[in-house]
Amino acid sequence: MHKRTKIKIAIFVLLVGMACMFTAVVTDHWAVLSPKVEKVNETCEAAHFGLWRLCKKYIYISSEYYDEGHGCGPISLPGDENCTYFRHFTPGQDAEIFEYKTQKEYNISAAAISIFSLAFMILGSLCVVGSCTGTGKKRDYLLKPAGMFFAFAGLCAFISLEVMRQSVKRMIESEETIWIEYYYGWSFACACTGFVLLFLCGIALLFLSMPQMPRNPWETCMDAEPEQVE
Repeated sequence: MHKRTKIKIAIFVLLVGMACMFTAVVTDHWAVLSPKVEKVNETCEAAHFGLWRLCKKYIYISSEYYDEGHGCGPISLPGDENCTYFRHFTPGQDAEIFEYKTQKEYNISAAAISIFSLAFMILGSLCVVGSCTGTGKKRDYLLKPAGMFFAFAGLCAFISLEVMRQSVKRMIESEETIWIEYYYGWSFACACTGFVLLFLCGIALLFLSMPQMPRNPWETCMDAEPEQVE
């Protein structure tokens, strides 16, 4: 396969990764939490949240969906929903969310790191656009920082995922928690997909933009014929 074709494929996959990561950042289905349901034919309160917003959903549990010892839900059941934004950067607040103290530091960290990921994606995109509009050595040169920026965006996405995972784990393990069940939602899955695609294809783009390797063992990289990306 020609080098130009490989670069086009890598850029296309990177676009998919960016779309997944952007979707994850702006949506609020990273984690779903459920309290224990004590009785049938009663309303329970489940919650799902992301980096910026918490949504509580009041679900009526009929006998059809009641399972003793299990949590409220599934979250897809109809019910009234109330969403509020986290006040991440408001100083002096000792917010209480989910009826007990939230791990606010975790949410601030995950949100801030996701912003860095978006910033690296923008920088990488600008380099790719510059590479497409440039000619000769400029085209080859801009692909190298583009690959690095996309790889850094993937790493930031991974750190944000791990911070969110630790946040959920700490909330569930808290002695004051009311939640007995949790699972990660489709926003979390989008972030995982974005991490894998951005990191791997960023590294691939970086290697594809490197000079041609020597064909013979006695040659050096400087002796090898330059390979221009047309």
